Amino acid sequence: DSSGGRTVLYRFAGGSDGSLPYGGLVSDGAGHFYGTTFRGGTSDYGTVFKITAAGAKTVLHNFADGADSVSPQANLVIDGAGNFYGTTAEGGTSGLGTVFKIDSGGVETVLHNFAGGADGSRPYAGLVSDGAGNFYGTTLEGGTSGLGTVFKIDSSGAATVLHSFAGGHGDGAAPGAALVRDGAGNFYGATVEGGTSNTGTVFKITSSGVITVLYSFAGGGDAANPIGGLLIDGGYLYGTTVNGGTSNQGTVFRLPMQ
Repeated sequence: DSSGGRTVLYRFAGGSDGSLPYGGLVSDGAGHFYGTTFRGGTSDYGTVFKITAAGAKTVLHNFADGADSVSPQANLVIDGAGNFYGTTAEGGTSGLGTVFKIDSGGVETVLHNFAGGADGSRPYAGLVSDGAGNFYGTTLEGGTSGLGTVFKIDSSGAATVLHSFAGGHGDGAAPGAALVRDGAGNFYGATVEGGTSNTGTVFKITSSGVITVLYSFAGGGDAANPIGGLLIDGGYLYGTTVNGGTSNQGTVFRLPMQ
């Protein structure tokens, strides 16, 4: 159906078809788009699907219960060989989330099972690639202080915790959104809590784990609690907060990159 230039390409039907596509889409550059559903599929734990620009949809993978990844919420990332990488905040051997790989034929490999504690847990956000076979992401919980992590994982599943958030004045806490990468290989992100007023931060982290808090939100008339991701444009970081501002109903902010 079309209206005012908008076209509905596909309507999810639930059941084996999939339902609740929380994450966005990724393109393979050849007119095909890929995404995930949070529920539905053969076990009702979500799917990975492929859809064409004409609206022809195929379920590539059905997530199952047990040690499998379950209920993906974030965007996929595609590599040069046509493999897809993503996260789930649930499932895996400890039930605390996974990083998974799906090949173009729909075959899944669980690359990492988050174990909690220092390892991190609950990766709600998606991944970002460095173009050299490594992927970077965040966990909302876990780490040495239980306040979330930034991690690195390669295509074989070797994972490293680059930073464990400590909260307080000098660090953020609870990173809920995906990282973004600049042209020099640095990553930027936001935490919902932590910082000088415990209302969130914007941070920069290098590929080796050196982290800098670029800004601590103050709440009140200032912004507070950034949950969404950041955007890089023209030497600035742009983002949103769900609280703060003159009416305490949230803000859109701009911050110079450093």
